[in-house]
Amino acid sequence: MLALLSFIGFTLLVAGIAYYKTRNAHLTSSAEGYFLGGRSMTGLYIGGSMLLMNLSTEHLVGLNGLSFRTGFIVMAWEVMAALTIVLFAIYFLPKYLKLGISTIPEYLERRFDKNTLLITSILFLAMYVISLLPIVLYTGAIALESLFQVSHVFNVDKTTALWIMVWGVGGLGAIYAIFGGIKAIAIADTVNGAGLIIGGLLVTVFALLYVGDGNAWAGLTEVYQAHPDKFNSIGDEDSLVPFSTLFTGLIVSNMFFWCTNQSIVQKSLGAKNLAEGQKGVMLCAFFKLIIPSIIILPGIIAFHILSGEIDNPDNAYPVLVHMVLPEFLVGFFAAVVVGAVFSTFSGGLNSSVTLFTVNIYKDRINKNATEAQTVKVGKYLGIALALATMIIAPLVANAPDGLFYLIQQLQGIFNAPILSVVLVGLMTKRVPPIAAKLGLLFGMSAYLICNFVLDLNIHFFHLVGILFVANIVFMLTIGYFFPGKPYEEVYTEQVDISPWRFATPTACLIVLGAISMYVYLAQGAPSYVIIGYYIFAAVFLTFIIYKFSKAWLAGKTQPINA
Repeated sequence: MLALLSFIGFTLLVAGIAYYKTRNAHLTSSAEGYFLGGRSMTGLYIGGSMLLMNLSTEHLVGLNGLSFRTGFIVMAWEVMAALTIVLFAIYFLPKYLKLGISTIPEYLERRFDKNTLLITSILFLAMYVISLLPIVLYTGAIALESLFQVSHVFNVDKTTALWIMVWGVGGLGAIYAIFGGIKAIAIADTVNGAGLIIGGLLVTVFALLYVGDGNAWAGLTEVYQAHPDKFNSIGDEDSLVPFSTLFTGLIVSNMFFWCTNQSIVQKSLGAKNLAEGQKGVMLCAFFKLIIPSIIILPGIIAFHILSGEIDNPDNAYPVLVHMVLPEFLVGFFAAVVVGAVFSTFSGGLNSSVTLFTVNIYKDRINKNATEAQTVKVGKYLGIALALATMIIAPLVANAPDGLFYLIQQLQGIFNAPILSVVLVGLMTKRVPPIAAKLGLLFGMSAYLICNFVLDLNIHFFHLVGILFVANIVFMLTIGYFFPGKPYEEVYTEQVDISPWRFATPTACLIVLGAISMYVYLAQGAPSYVIIGYYIFAAVFLTFIIYKFSKAWLAGKTQPINA
């Protein structure tokens, strides 16, 4: 009963705050309000929304399942994410806000042509429906079944219970996305994000207390001493995520997700100005360095408690939560899990609706559509996509290498082609539209053939990296022999693009934190590497302190946007 009451209480709290903050009607009646929050988003909401759009049950369940199998080597996704988020804040976001775009395909239309926009929009829509939203719903269903024993409550088998959870959570998430708009999602994300971080840390702490008989440090020591191999940040080439992939496809995958993925980028495109956008993005990067304690360490603790014996590693985290949390916290954490599913699911739906209505419906089907008509069509599409996703979700069960790994493999179809086209568009001025269209089609088809048809005996991340470089060379070659008209960027002046004065030192601090995590957990590293790191860290930290001091003094003497 306590679990149920705490679940209902926190869920109603989040819904109430979201409603109160978005009760202004124009945020859901106008296209810009519905899709971009009226360009009024502040740093806190942007950071919270970006974090929770990314951090959902595919991480809590899927990444903890991977760490149950392999250990801390899988932190590569999170640490590399922090670095690419910094890159987004410093390089990509200023360009996007300067252009005043609503979607990434919209930028590609300006840079190339309408057909490039159409192809990219279809690729994004396919990615959400095939590789992201169904897995998010399914992992959420797994977690809730373990926490609340839905199959026992309704006296049905587990498969039926998972269908119930998928449709229940998916239906509520669709309501958030379809009737609330992007700002309602962002506000709910921020509250749920705080709850998820607090709840996730509580799971880790209670799990360590469980192992250490009331002493968390003793629990951590016991887990580390029993399984030191699980705490190696480097691993070997036979591991699920070899260290070498950090410099090939893993960085490409992260750059795509954090710098060009519509569902993530859309959160910051609604920023009231560049300074607020950079604050929010940097906040998200900072939290990504803390997240391994929530989505990786518990999987290793579960491996220790369960002696590595479990029917499916993707069930390890839900089992651990049910074992170690007090009853009243189980309900709170279940509400947070539901909120995490809502976030990613509703954010993905909203981005899908934005892509279709802005880039296809308004541009190709009904050019004279009013804003009310555009929003209405978007809501109908959201309902259709939600239903399709809920039908697909239970079909992704029993992925051989885990659900999170399955997401990464499927997204390889889209990430290298889209990222390569965006980068070539931003960094060149004469590559023609035909190069972008052929690049998108070549990159996607090459990955499908090489990864799913041919047996190349190569890690899919290495394949992503190779195809990414090949795609760029392919487009640049076309641009060299068949150059197009020079493209000129136009500042739309929709928002102030004065940068946050602490952006550079904050970015440097996050980069230092990411490198330090890898060095600290690297087992067997030569002594000269460790000594070199300490010298580098000392010099870099001095530079960071200097930049912070300079930015602070600048703020005291002139009215720079803070």
